[in-house]
Amino acid sequence: MKILCIGRNYVDHIEELNNERPAEPVLFIKPDSALLGKEVPFVIPEFSNDVHYEVEVVVKITKVGKYIEPKFASKYYDEVTLGIDFTARDVQSMLKEKGLPWEKAKSFDGAAAVGEFFDKSELSNLYDSVFTLEQNNNIVQKASTSQMIWNIDEVIAEVSKYFTLKKGDLIFTGTPAGVGKVFEGDVLEATIEGKKVLRLNVK
Repeated sequence: MKILCIGRNYVDHIEELNNERPAEPVLFIKPDSALLGKEVPFVIPEFSNDVHYEVEVVVKITKVGKYIEPKFASKYYDEVTLGIDFTARDVQSMLKEKGLPWEKAKSFDGAAAVGEFFDKSELSNLYDSVFTLEQNNNIVQKASTSQMIWNIDEVIAEVSKYFTLKKGDLIFTGTPAGVGKVFEGDVLEATIEGKKVLRLNVK
């Protein structure tokens, strides 16, 4: 199983980090060791003083696919949820300044938290669903999937050009604005269309 991630898929998030809007989706991978176990707290790694939360819609691939056309992409996933792409922002900034890959900042153990999956048919419109992240009962991120630069099906099509998708693969589809630092003792809760799918303690 692999975790495929999309960067810079919401304009407001691009602007808050002063990044350039890409001509095509930014892709990176997290190993399966980055997946945080269920009911396991997120532990801030000792090598970073500035770990950020990034809430994202996540889809689970159900069958093998390669060079998938957008119009057929919906046939490759049945379930969705929300996840948190944890990012060691200080480490990432240092790596970006040197033109180096991001793995140390994005792919460390526990850097991918995933909520409870549910059937996508439970959403009235997957392409226009509001989702939020709360930090200690305060909403810190709120957006709609309609604000994606590339929607979920376009993301799957793009990813499948470069990586063969296999059953069980997870795709993180990008985060909106509002990312911020996590602190020991935080409680993070993610909700989509009123459905709470993830609750996580930070240590």
